[in-house]
Amino acid sequence: MPGYAWVLEVRPGYETEYLKRHDEIWPEMLEALRAAGIRNYNIFRHGLTLFGYFETDDLEATKAALRASPVDKRWSEWMAPIMKIDVDPTTQFPYLLPKQFYMA
Repeated sequence: MPGYAWVLEVRPGYETEYLKRHDEIWPEMLEALRAAGIRNYNIFRHGLTLFGYFETDDLEATKAALRASPVDKRWSEWMAPIMKIDVDPTTQFPYLLPKQFYMA
């Protein structure tokens, strides 16, 4: 299954709140991610930098499902004040990182 990664940032002073919100992630948000085809989703933090990794069989279908999801829209609006998110203007999705190395 193809894997994808992104880098975002937590705004200074919101590190604890970011963790709290993910510790208490809405069940409907988890369902929206699953319904969009996302599996094996992990987020790591170093300082203010967030590194996310997820897998999906069809990235374009995943993006479309998330764009159409009212739950994802609410989550994004709720998280926006505590995060810095760079969105690729050509895809309207956070910039995805090109894979540089893979070891099986």
